[in-house]
Amino acid sequence: MKLPSIAVLALVSITAAACVTTTQNKENMLSAAGFQMRLANTPEKVASLKSLPPHKFTIQSQNGQPVFLYADPTVCGCLYVGTQENFQNYQQMAFQQRMVNEQQMTAMMNQQTAFDYSPWGDGPWGPMMPID
Repeated sequence: MKLPSIAVLALVSITAAACVTTTQNKENMLSAAGFQMRLANTPEKVASLKSLPPHKFTIQSQNGQPVFLYADPTVCGCLYVGTQENFQNYQQMAFQQRMVNEQQMTAMMNQQTAFDYSPWGDGPWGPMMPID
């Protein structure tokens, strides 16, 4: 396996692990941004929640103002409701998190390419070293 293949494999592994917690992280950021969580605790609310696209933002108008909705029928069985300001706060937090993730990935890839594999013998990283 060549070094680029190892880096791609590491990236795929990290991405798969990240998918497990992505929804929970998103919901933590929604709360931190000021969105209000409302549980779908009646049959009517559950039906209403299921009518929205899961884990996506939708915009409704209430009293002439935009209301941002984020439906989560799988993790919390709830609806996050926020204002334009809450949504902007969320977008800023999400942008900052992406920047941190990219910096961590870059640092990890730089660390991997700096490792000298040649002392470890024959393989995709270098020639076999003679054994005395």
